[in-house]
Amino acid sequence: MNFAPIAFNSDRFYRLIFQTILWILWIVVPIISAHDERGRLFSIAMIPVALSNIPLFLINSEWLIPKVFRKKGIGYYLLSLLVLVVLYGFFQTLFKEWLVEDLQHKRSLFWMFVPVIFVTAISTGYGFINYLLREEKNRQEEQQERLQSEVSFLRSQISPHFIFNVLNSIVYLIRIKSDQAEKVTLELSELMRYMLYESGDQQVPLAKEIGYLENYVELQKVRFGEDVDINLVVEGNRHGTVIEPMLLIPFVENAFKHGVGLVENPSINIHLTINEKDLIFTVTNKKTTDTAAEKDDASGIGLRNVSRRLELLYPERHQLTFSDHNGLFEVILIVQLSSIKI
Repeated sequence: MNFAPIAFNSDRFYRLIFQTILWILWIVVPIISAHDERGRLFSIAMIPVALSNIPLFLINSEWLIPKVFRKKGIGYYLLSLLVLVVLYGFFQTLFKEWLVEDLQHKRSLFWMFVPVIFVTAISTGYGFINYLLREEKNRQEEQQERLQSEVSFLRSQISPHFIFNVLNSIVYLIRIKSDQAEKVTLELSELMRYMLYESGDQQVPLAKEIGYLENYVELQKVRFGEDVDINLVVEGNRHGTVIEPMLLIPFVENAFKHGVGLVENPSINIHLTINEKDLIFTVTNKKTTDTAAEKDDASGIGLRNVSRRLELLYPERHQLTFSDHNGLFEVILIVQLSSIKI
């Protein structure tokens, strides 16, 4: 028989510890602080009354606050709490008289309600602290879910854009260089495997992301041959570091989109340097003179998406700059790696 492992819930564990200590103190302190033997025996006799405060504590902290207060508001909560305190005050008074018959002459508002009010005050503070902590935790989880949803949406936009470009390359190669079909197919299979099985992870080894980039560049070299000067240089240790998948390729795609076409002596230079604390990625290409391509809104999807992903996933841990001068378009990305080491 297989037993599923029980997940450890730290919040529930700490609440259990707090309540256990609270009720031990609630029972033990009156006994050890009694002035004489009669007072000690009386405190021992009142242990059932002390334990009867546990439901009061739990009803307030685990039901009234998270249910009534959250759904009905402060008015309904205070009214419900008042009714609970009054009922509990009378109940405990009758309970005490049933346990110790000679307490009837000691019936008073003070002894009826002060202990109940004291327990209620503790449970209210405890309950609202837990309520605020749960609300903050839920808020953070919702924010994280929205973040992951947005990142997934951005990835889903990048992937079809990439596939469209690669398929165009395949079509071009089939038409003019059929002998390269097998090589290109193998390279494409590696690219697709990375996209389908690796890019879904939150982070991947930097070496895989670089390998993906190298496969893409090799495919483009086969496509363009000597018509385009393509240079890729990788410096530094690519192992032992993780990175957001599909982060580097959009910049290279953009360079091929705008740097190949009506450009004299087109060239694309890609330089990646991995240091101990950061990654420096530079892509430079000559600009196309095709005004229609410049106005193509779809061509900017990759850059817009990767910029947004950087804002979401590397806040204050990246620098992204674009420069356009002397007919050259350059992208420089710096990502801090100190906090994403394996």
